[in-house]
Amino acid sequence: MTLRLPAADGTLRTYEPRAEPLPARPGTSFTSRTVFSAAHVVADPRADVSPDSPAAVDWDATLAFRRHLWSHGLGVAEAMDTAQRGMGLDWAGAAELIRRSAAEARGAGGRIACGAGTDQITGGTLADIRAAYEEQLAVVEESGAQAILMASRALAAVASGPEDYLEIYGRLLRQCAEPVILHWLGPMFDPALEGYWGAADLDAATEVFLEVVAAHPDKVDGIKVSLLDARREIELRRRLPRGIRCYTGDDFHYPELIAGDDQGFSHALLGVFDPLGPLAAEAVRLLDTGDTAGFRRLLDPTVALSRHLFQPPTRYYKTGVVLLAWLAGHQGHFTMVGGLQSARSLPHLARAYELADGLGLFPDPGLAEERMRTLLSLYGVTS
Repeated sequence: MTLRLPAADGTLRTYEPRAEPLPARPGTSFTSRTVFSAAHVVADPRADVSPDSPAAVDWDATLAFRRHLWSHGLGVAEAMDTAQRGMGLDWAGAAELIRRSAAEARGAGGRIACGAGTDQITGGTLADIRAAYEEQLAVVEESGAQAILMASRALAAVASGPEDYLEIYGRLLRQCAEPVILHWLGPMFDPALEGYWGAADLDAATEVFLEVVAAHPDKVDGIKVSLLDARREIELRRRLPRGIRCYTGDDFHYPELIAGDDQGFSHALLGVFDPLGPLAAEAVRLLDTGDTAGFRRLLDPTVALSRHLFQPPTRYYKTGVVLLAWLAGHQGHFTMVGGLQSARSLPHLARAYELADGLGLFPDPGLAEERMRTLLSLYGVTS
């Protein structure tokens, strides 16, 4: 059987789906790297909601997907931008997600870290922003999860300069019960974060970021860098105080950054490891044995898919992630909270299917083909 897939120019091309998936087996956590997958949420397709309604989540399917990631040894980074924080999932929904997933992690023995931000407010004073952060940190810590201090749209909007970031993060870190992960999310993922750390110039922003880390080394487990700039990440990680991890969030250069060089390496906290979970786990297990070449042979070919999913406007990468979860059989539908399934074109989705199928990511290629055929027919493309 073949599919006719639409190209960007509107023409149709014939594609022959792969017959067999790439073998992938469950396994324990890794020894050489700490690896988190930022996980998506599964919408409830039967809920009577509008784009302005609070998110309706299918909790059974959402938690089952987290168990899938844990079964392959991956940690789960919960309630991050991959879970549509600020793009369909509000703080009330995120708080419930954190509590449910943290409880599931305890039962499954899985590692979990959860995002704490300020998305319950849209503005206010520095005191309001600090209070919002404190409220979310309390929920994460009470759940028993590790906290990820996420970048704040509200802080980016009201901060007058680097000193406001130093004050807010300093106060928060002194309060944290356990070391946290600091997240620097670039404006390609969220345009509202332009000029974060009080400077539009990235070199100046880096100095402020490192000053926060250096002032509180006992309260920082690591930093998560999502700037899609491998050179900058390498330079930054080489300047970190001893014992503080760098978690790459670079969905364009992750194989080389995780593999590292003679001066160090990055751990990982990646949205692309949502669809790549089993394959990424196989690759990191090779790295655990010292087989860096084998790690690169497995993971390097996935970069084309990742670059496709994260192409501008990058913040809509979640649509491709959820498409692949549906095609892989992890959920029974292709709908998203906030109706975000409409954020990418059919040619974009078709190319995501083709690249993922070529990698052998679908446990049941026949099911993926059938579902892709259904999607194509909804858009008026028939075989």
